[in-house]
Amino acid sequence: MPSSYSSFFLGLLLALLYAEITGLSPGGLIVPGYFALYLNQPWRPLSTLAVAFLTLLVGRLLSRYFIIFGRRRFVLLLLTGACLGQAWGLALPHLLAEPVGLRVIGWVVPGLLASSFERQKILPSLASLIFVSVLTFFLSQLFF
Repeated sequence: MPSSYSSFFLGLLLALLYAEITGLSPGGLIVPGYFALYLNQPWRPLSTLAVAFLTLLVGRLLSRYFIIFGRRRFVLLLLTGACLGQAWGLALPHLLAEPVGLRVIGWVVPGLLASSFERQKILPSLASLIFVSVLTFFLSQLFF
């Protein structure tokens, strides 16, 4: 499994370089590495994005009624993403007739993505995530 570790650390390095050069976060420093690990299973990154959007929606709804900013907002999004990711994983097998790879990547990834979407808007975050993840995937396939 050294390929997985290599891909993850390459993604971490590329995300850091990308963030330093462009000033845009690709969804957090660890997210592109995780996405690159699962790009050969496209339903997993798509499921993770769906849960991240749900997390963002819940965070925005809660911020209408509560004062949520800074660390509180970040922790709220991480916890909401983890809870929604687990609910997604528990509910989907019962809703679908055939097993499909609609599992969410990690516990914190949806919350990190939602935080990035909230902080720097959806389109720049999504474009950065796709670019760095695909670059990480191809470089790890090429070298590892």
